[in-house]
Amino acid sequence: MYSSFGKLVFLALLQINLADNDYKINDKSFPDNFIFGAATAAYQIEGGWNEDGKGENIWDRFTHEYPQYILNEDTGDIACDSYHKYEEDVEKLTYLGVNHYRFSISWSRVLPNGFSDNINQKGIAYYKNLIAKLKANNIEPLVTLYHWDLPQTLQDYGGFHNDSFNQWFADYARVCFENFGKDIKYWITFNEPKYACTGYGTATFAPGVNMPGVGEYKCMHNLLKAHAAAYHVYQDEFKTDQNGKLAIANSISGCLPATNKTEDVEAANREMEFTLGWISNPLFYGDYPEIMKSRVAYRSELEGFTESRLPTFTEDEKAFIKGTSDYFAVNTYSTTFAAAASEPEIGAPSIASDCGVEVQYADDDHKFDGMTYLMEWVTEHYNKPAIIITENGLGLSSNSLEDEERIHFIKNSMSRFKDALDKGINVFGYTTWSLMDNFEWTQGYSKKFGLYHIDFNSPNRTRTAKASVEWYRNVIKTRCLLDKCES
Repeated sequence: MYSSFGKLVFLALLQINLADNDYKINDKSFPDNFIFGAATAAYQIEGGWNEDGKGENIWDRFTHEYPQYILNEDTGDIACDSYHKYEEDVEKLTYLGVNHYRFSISWSRVLPNGFSDNINQKGIAYYKNLIAKLKANNIEPLVTLYHWDLPQTLQDYGGFHNDSFNQWFADYARVCFENFGKDIKYWITFNEPKYACTGYGTATFAPGVNMPGVGEYKCMHNLLKAHAAAYHVYQDEFKTDQNGKLAIANSISGCLPATNKTEDVEAANREMEFTLGWISNPLFYGDYPEIMKSRVAYRSELEGFTESRLPTFTEDEKAFIKGTSDYFAVNTYSTTFAAAASEPEIGAPSIASDCGVEVQYADDDHKFDGMTYLMEWVTEHYNKPAIIITENGLGLSSNSLEDEERIHFIKNSMSRFKDALDKGINVFGYTTWSLMDNFEWTQGYSKKFGLYHIDFNSPNRTRTAKASVEWYRNVIKTRCLLDKCES
């Protein structure tokens, strides 16, 4: 599966050698079947944190008990108040003309204590009403089951570290499939597993379990088994009638070698395997990348562990997980560059030391360089899956409605994805993050990703269109990034 990798890297390096200001925005129209959308997530926009029977989740607990880890001690208690204002949000989506809306279901709003023996019918009704409103306006729901807001009750039992987690998640997924599945074509089980598991490696991110280099691997191991369990529930019980598709949404930057030296090329590939491969290789091939298994085992032994910190799948688990991705969902915001590094000193374990490369984010002149390459890498490594961009956007600190910088970012990003499509890569959709300014986790409300400005000082949480609204609306209407496109 790696036969063309060297060629891909060589072509990527050629592209980097072209100055960014020489790049021309793609002037070809997006095809008629290409879908455009916008995204949000439950904890980041809904508010209503303790209303109508909703249970507490780990971000409710974390922001209330450890406010020092959140900028300005912000919380998602009210957020954009979308729990009460979802109809207005659908009106904004309808004005934009989007084909789909990506949102997440709050596990604890549907199952207050996390377990399927206690279903909150008011929570079910909220999402049914939202979905019905979307469908009435010809907007397809693209639904995420888990966007980081684990019910606190389940965390009290160990959360992702409990080996029963896969059953808990499968039961929750079944409730969602039963109640919403007839209206859903695309499901995402987990959003950005890497970051969902970050809170099991550091005290500064919910749920605040400080086990670096150990906790994240255990979390991911159970997350992947949980994804597979939900996938098989859908295939066995719902696929025939509902005919939807399931995937995980990966957060990944296209990582390019800092130079064309062999060691830097190898470093870039290793970084891709430790980020994207960690999650996707099991879904497509049944196991973690070989480079991960060998390096974590090697360093674990030197650190005095009796076995690798990276857990091992049984043969039955490999078979169960393999083939559980119907499409490929990508969240991507930038480009990184990797260079070979000396072997990190043996000491406190960490994923960064396990990977053992030097990684830097691209500067403004090269932030888009890896986006087409990322599409190529996914296509090359995972047998040409259908790809959808499920998040892409720009966070700004300004409240200005004249967000030309965001328009520039989205235009350039979409152009790189269109370049990939023109090369024959099966990119079938784009989703901008985000429909509106929202709670950005540890950054609170300081980062503004929205097409719509939210006045968080107003009890009404007034929504106001930024310049990017009209720009994106026109792109969707004309299927063109410029004033005029070739057909």
